[in-house]
Amino acid sequence: MRGIVCLCAAAVVMLVVASDLGAQEAPAPGSPADGFTVHVTAPHVVNGEVMGPFHHYCKPISPEPVIQCILFETTDAAAPMVEVEYIVAKSVTRDLIGREEWNEAWHDHAVEIASGRVQIHDMPEEEASKLAELVATTDGLIFHLWPHGSRIPTGESSIAQAVSHVELSDEEWEVQKSAAMVVSE
Repeated sequence: MRGIVCLCAAAVVMLVVASDLGAQEAPAPGSPADGFTVHVTAPHVVNGEVMGPFHHYCKPISPEPVIQCILFETTDAAAPMVEVEYIVAKSVTRDLIGREEWNEAWHDHAVEIASGRVQIHDMPEEEASKLAELVATTDGLIFHLWPHGSRIPTGESSIAQAVSHVELSDEEWEVQKSAAMVVSE
């Protein structure tokens, strides 16, 4: 009987060790925080004041594209996240929101990129050019979450805007909306 107990105990130890080894060899599951590897800087208008440039760390979350970015005032590892930007294909935004809402909250990345204020970092020039071409087919929406100079977030938030934002007339909106729909087909 004692031999059977020892044999069972040895089997349990072997299973535990094997499961520990297996856990160490298996890749760790990903998290939503993984993949924010595209680094871009651009200034924004926050509550009527030009601020920045803000450091955007971005990743795509769907193929249209929809891209989400977490934004910081510096590259310091302890920098607080102060903004979030969603970058969405014009073929999606122009179909789902109206001109007035777009004029108030969204901006055209083609205009922002053409202004020369956007810088793509840590990427070969050819790759950066391709990324800029893709992002030029999108609109952006920026949520400002942490008041400048505050030690902590206050619960106040606002919609920040690209420095180069230009409101569109009804006619310009319809022309751009039609062009975005043709691109998506």
